[in-house]
Amino acid sequence: MELFEVAEAGAGPYGVAVGPDGGVWFTLVHAGEVGRLSADGSVERFGLGAPECGPSVITVGPDGALWFTRMRDNRIGRVTVEGGVRSFAVPTEDAGPYGIAAGPDGALWFTELGANGVGRITVDGEVTEYPLPVAGAFPSMIAAGADGALWCTLNQADAVARVGVEGEVTVHRLPTGGTAPVGIAAGADGALWYVGIGGGLLGRITVDGKVTEYPLADRAAKPHAIAADGAGRLWFTEWGAGRIGVLTPDGRRDGYPIPGPGAEPHGIAVGPDGAVYAALERGQIARLAG
Repeated sequence: MELFEVAEAGAGPYGVAVGPDGGVWFTLVHAGEVGRLSADGSVERFGLGAPECGPSVITVGPDGALWFTRMRDNRIGRVTVEGGVRSFAVPTEDAGPYGIAAGPDGALWFTELGANGVGRITVDGEVTEYPLPVAGAFPSMIAAGADGALWCTLNQADAVARVGVEGEVTVHRLPTGGTAPVGIAAGADGALWYVGIGGGLLGRITVDGKVTEYPLADRAAKPHAIAADGAGRLWFTEWGAGRIGVLTPDGRRDGYPIPGPGAEPHGIAVGPDGAVYAALERGQIARLAG
């Protein structure tokens, strides 16, 4: 495992994505910036003009730019691979945009923690919002499924929601109370995989709603984010345990402890070469070779 210093203590690396330029892009949730880690270990940081905006989850958009949520000032941000930054307002006050993913319709889809909804933003910045049918659900992360819909975790409802590109919603309740799902990703097997930060487990949900759970050996590990690789492995951060975990296609669960105290891994991403990157709260990006 390699560790790269990308920010000072307190800046808070949070979301991470591998860009089309080969750089590893990340958000600094407490500093109000986004950054880029190059293959040679050099770091560039880009201010957003609003130190308290709370940039959170980041993803690659269909236009080749990086798109990210600004949870604390109710905006969606965009940064080009050259570092050009702009942002777009979310209409609902205090919506609290958090998770974000590229949809199959050429737009970006995001969750609204505070407004109990999901939103769609075109690459031109036009926003449409859709309410969720479960009160106080706290929609968290979101991913595009193999069925052409968006799937998001409902952290406080112990559920996963399917959202069609026209905004229609189907809610699937999870079998274990207190699961508190956060991260979600499409697997190579055509299913969606989520992690339960409260239940200490991984879950698999098929596009027709069938759920299978995989409890972790350390149920207090607080798994937070999850990403799939091309070999069928599911990689996830164990925020409470300072580890990067993996579930292999044959059901084996392994963990890679992050050296040193206070790692607090949050976002995770897999590069085209199979390398795994995790954003560490203490100011680093961790890299595991593929």
